[in-house]
Amino acid sequence: MASRSTDMTLTFNPDVGMRTSELDYELPPELIAQRPLERRDESRLLVFDRANGAVEHRRFGDLRSLIASATLVVVNDTRVLPARLMLERPTGGRTEVLLLERIEGDMWEGLARPSRRLREGMKLGPVELVESLGEGRWRLRLSGEPDGEAPLPPYITEPLADAERYQTVYAEESGSAAAPTAGLHFTPELFASLDVERVTLHVGLDTFRPVTAETLAEHRLHTERYEVVEEAWGRIAAAPHVTAVGTTTVRVLESVARGAPLVGRTNLFVTPGFEFRRVDSLVTNFHLPRSSLLALVMAFAGVEETRRLYEIAVEERYRFYSFGDAMLIL
Repeated sequence: MASRSTDMTLTFNPDVGMRTSELDYELPPELIAQRPLERRDESRLLVFDRANGAVEHRRFGDLRSLIASATLVVVNDTRVLPARLMLERPTGGRTEVLLLERIEGDMWEGLARPSRRLREGMKLGPVELVESLGEGRWRLRLSGEPDGEAPLPPYITEPLADAERYQTVYAEESGSAAAPTAGLHFTPELFASLDVERVTLHVGLDTFRPVTAETLAEHRLHTERYEVVEEAWGRIAAAPHVTAVGTTTVRVLESVARGAPLVGRTNLFVTPGFEFRRVDSLVTNFHLPRSSLLALVMAFAGVEETRRLYEIAVEERYRFYSFGDAMLIL
């Protein structure tokens, strides 16, 4: 990508007393999708119109006919790294290393477990542990390029037959530790039928980390790298209507709309009461309780409205989380 760059970190702290417990909801375990559907766009799509409160049940393949004719669809084109490395300790025990982000050259930040058995300077195959950063995070040196497994979330317990199903069909820029899952529903044909622009945000695990503080105002997100090509932002800024695909796309658009540089890092935490400046409609999956992602959806659709939509989704037996169904909020 070519655009102006900066190391500036953009921070927005939520000024809201909403309690984290308000992000709870009950989900039957059998509704957690364990595998993708055979065809991506056969996922169900719960459509919510904020203007009148109407709810429809459609298929994702209907998206073209459901969004505004003049809308510009903006996607996150990050590509997930084969970042989960199963390695052996010098003593013979097994260690799992999850690469989170390349710092520079062969230096990375990653998670390693079991942490209590690991020491600085320890070599685990192609990985050397350089410095403990606390809470299981390490600064480490990796020999060569990542060559592990797809880093599936822990709630997916079935092996993935095809690693490309944890990538969007438009993924280009390698760097994520997790997929921007709202985009997993697109087929090449559906994608080609839309007026699309791209941004990049490399997803770190902190995006999906549960909010453990008592209130949202006490929670802080780690920064994540993003980039927007100057020509792309020109189209996005001028578009009469923007449909963002996924919460990561929202965070990029709303950061830049507030004056952030086109290349940088953001820890924008979108919570109820947030003023959206560049997102008019949203495509999103169903998210975990007590997650920053659910807080963003509540900010966009409304707190009570989101609770109602999730209750409807459970009643209608929608599939939840990464390989689950989707929602379109107009």
